[in-house]
Amino acid sequence: MELYYTFSILIVLASFFAYLNLRFLKLPGTIGIMIIAMLVSVGIRLLGDSYFPATTKHFFALIKEFDFNEILMGAMLNFLLFAGALHVNMSDLKEQKVPIIIYSTVSVVLSALIISVLFYYIAPVFGIKIPYIFCLVFGTLISPTDPIVVLGVLKQAKVPKRIETKIVGESLFNDGVAVVMFAVVLKMATDPTFDMSFSSIAWLFAKEGIGGLLLGAVLGFTASRVIKKIDDYKVSVLITLSIVMGGFLIAQSLHVSSPLAMVVAGLIIGNYGKKVAMSDETKDYLEKFWELIDEILNAILFLFIGFELLLLPDLNKQLVIGFVAIFIVLFSRIASIVLPWKFFDIFKFFGIKSAYNKGSLMVLVWGGIRGGVSIALVLSMPEGEYKNLLLEVTYIVVLFSIVVQGLTVGKLAKKVLEKE
Repeated sequence: MELYYTFSILIVLASFFAYLNLRFLKLPGTIGIMIIAMLVSVGIRLLGDSYFPATTKHFFALIKEFDFNEILMGAMLNFLLFAGALHVNMSDLKEQKVPIIIYSTVSVVLSALIISVLFYYIAPVFGIKIPYIFCLVFGTLISPTDPIVVLGVLKQAKVPKRIETKIVGESLFNDGVAVVMFAVVLKMATDPTFDMSFSSIAWLFAKEGIGGLLLGAVLGFTASRVIKKIDDYKVSVLITLSIVMGGFLIAQSLHVSSPLAMVVAGLIIGNYGKKVAMSDETKDYLEKFWELIDEILNAILFLFIGFELLLLPDLNKQLVIGFVAIFIVLFSRIASIVLPWKFFDIFKFFGIKSAYNKGSLMVLVWGGIRGGVSIALVLSMPEGEYKNLLLEVTYIVVLFSIVVQGLTVGKLAKKVLEKE
């Protein structure tokens, strides 16, 4: 009953905030819900104890008891990644497969290193001393662009398809890479018994990453073959649900990346499965079902991000370093995108080339939006001296990214297109 009670409150609040946004703010739905949730959070912190102390205490307890990291990383992320990948055209990704692979792997590692070094040397200027290993933890958790946020924002911003594919292709895969990298670095920072040899770290990366890709391929092709034999839209929807929920359990037991598995399974079912195994009726029902799941879970996710403000001990203390971190993250994003692009220019004669022009790169840089994944990762850190610092700085960066970048990336894309 406790879980049902909690989700009931969240659904009621999400629907009410969505209505208020459509009626008055008229912002993109998910961002509007988050902003209203933040305003409510500020109101609760300022006035709650004075005017409705019992309700405030109960609401604080509700938010604290809800494990944001487990719910997002263990459940919501798999549904949302599968739903997002289901609508991505594989042929569009194939055209840019090399750049997408580079930007979702090399760029993530490069970004994490740049952020960690800059944060390590700049933080002491503001009176904050933090060991480099925790700066690297911050670099790994803030480097991935959030595929959930990116998909939601780009869809509502009506970014042209060819630019959307480039950003979405990167964000769908870099998240799985970053989660594995974060797990390794966090172990290095908190577990003195962890074997930090190159072979051990390389094996962990290979097992999580390649294992996730292979599991996703098996799940996707198996589901497509099964659906082909029955082609009933009700059973087909159930099968895709079982792929997400059962696939997560299998990934957990095998210790492979469930985000990567869900992306690959969604791409295969959304392309191969739709082509060879489904009637038009089944495709229509399947797309509408997962679009609805996507909208509902996105609303709940952004509601959570807004209410996470209640869990921050004292945001005022970290405002300055948080503001500085925004520029550090943006600079690292520029460097991690531009440097590989220069690589493509240098090695054109090897047949490695990129169709990303300067305009596309501008949108790719600004469209690298951080979101719930970064917050979930920092919340997963064990209690310690630096957790609150990194939580507050992460929240400030994510807030800027969603509100400022999320509300302007569509306009930037349109201006870039007009100049091309």
